[in-house]
Amino acid sequence: MSENSKIEWTDHTFNPWIGCTKVSPGCDNCYAEQMMDKRMHKVEWGPRGVRVRTSAANWREPIKWNARHASFFAEHGRRQRVFCASLADVFDNAVSPVWRGDLFNLIEQTPNLDWLLLTKRIGNVKAMLEQLGLSEMPENVWLGATIINQEEADRDIPKLLATPARVRFLSMEPLLGPVDLSRHLWKCCGNRVPGHPGDGWMQPPDPPECCGDVEPAGLHWVIAGGESGQNARPIHPDWARSLRDQCEAAGVPFMFKQWGEWLGAGQDGAYDHDPVELNASDAPARVGKKAAGRLLDGRQHDGFPEPRA
Repeated sequence: MSENSKIEWTDHTFNPWIGCTKVSPGCDNCYAEQMMDKRMHKVEWGPRGVRVRTSAANWREPIKWNARHASFFAEHGRRQRVFCASLADVFDNAVSPVWRGDLFNLIEQTPNLDWLLLTKRIGNVKAMLEQLGLSEMPENVWLGATIINQEEADRDIPKLLATPARVRFLSMEPLLGPVDLSRHLWKCCGNRVPGHPGDGWMQPPDPPECCGDVEPAGLHWVIAGGESGQNARPIHPDWARSLRDQCEAAGVPFMFKQWGEWLGAGQDGAYDHDPVELNASDAPARVGKKAAGRLLDGRQHDGFPEPRA
């Protein structure tokens, strides 16, 4: 599925700079910190760390990918996807606006690539776009927010939906609890209920019920998955099932990326790995990421937004 990346939902990974600061419980076991700071000593993580810009040669790679658009499209029937950035955050306060401007210039120079900008700082996006003289995301940008629990969903998804972008998506990894997305997948078009705060919902809709008609809210894709690494926390199958079912009801593509370190109870592991084929217990089993695989209830979920030419 990917060309220059092991991540299931992208073809290439591009890091304009390296380094970040933890801002969420989902950051507790950050793989980028473990690799780039603890193991390779490339950068110092955290608020006192200095973000390190990657090489000019690395910045030329997307230009090469862009030039290969015709051959890639002929083979795959879609555009190339570029995840930016796996070892940083594009909308990090500690990053120079000049560097961010350079990145958006590169995005403009590569119109044949779909850039997936995933951030844990979705609240920074609108102001930082304005700083660059932009009122909305470029046409070839998919904007994503990392969401790991209900608190983050209710706090950050409205900020994502308020930012104009052709594709808006959620990366719910590591998923650390059940999340009801109903208010974010659907928009209530009715009048507000007297005495009810917010947007007019009478109750959490399942199926959607409010004081009027509903329409899609503007989420285009949901990715969910468990955590890998030494201190990984397990994901419950019901959390993933709920997201799958909510997305199906709303017509939103859903991808289950991985179980991570722990295979869920009653779930099939990866067919091409021993010794795990089925976790027949009522508890998660620690078998490792490769053996756990990415089957949810025996099926691989690989939903993507509709491609464009």
